[in-house]
Amino acid sequence: MLISIILVSSIYNLTTESINFHLFTIIMQSRPLLQEDASSVWEINEEGLPGTGKVTVEEISHLIEISDTSLGVYEQENLVGFVICLFPNVDYGSLNYAWFNEKYQDFIYVDRIAVSKNHRGKGIGSYIYQELITISKQKQIPIVAEVNLNPPNPGSMKFHHRFDFSEVGIIHHADKSVTMLMRQYEIKS
Repeated sequence: MLISIILVSSIYNLTTESINFHLFTIIMQSRPLLQEDASSVWEINEEGLPGTGKVTVEEISHLIEISDTSLGVYEQENLVGFVICLFPNVDYGSLNYAWFNEKYQDFIYVDRIAVSKNHRGKGIGSYIYQELITISKQKQIPIVAEVNLNPPNPGSMKFHHRFDFSEVGIIHHADKSVTMLMRQYEIKS
């Protein structure tokens, strides 16, 4: 399924004589990730280090293959943001994912979400999370994720708090610590 996203921005040009206002629209599209997207996903993932976690193109390709939910956002056919998610009990070696599997029966695990450096601050990450929230409500299961505590990732923590994620645990690994987060689904009344 291909969905078009329209992002509207404005530019003000101040001169001594007048203020010029220019409104422009950026049309983007979203669709599930494909295997051919793996190298573009990897490039954006690399821009997000250390917050996104270091992986190879082959590992990204495997994640796309085993993911239950993945979404790419494209501007003129170029990938500018993505998310890769897993449901419980998938054969995946992440210790963070295993932690959620031990503690919870149902969830949408956000393995990684990233937006290219040139497209940050344009609402792409928020759009992606709104799509995940819609899936969460439909399936009536929470969304879970982890954010680096050490080294700290305050931008990601702020982003997740904006979407009503709350802390459910902390894991200390040899080289880093992560805060485990959960966003409960909302029951329609």
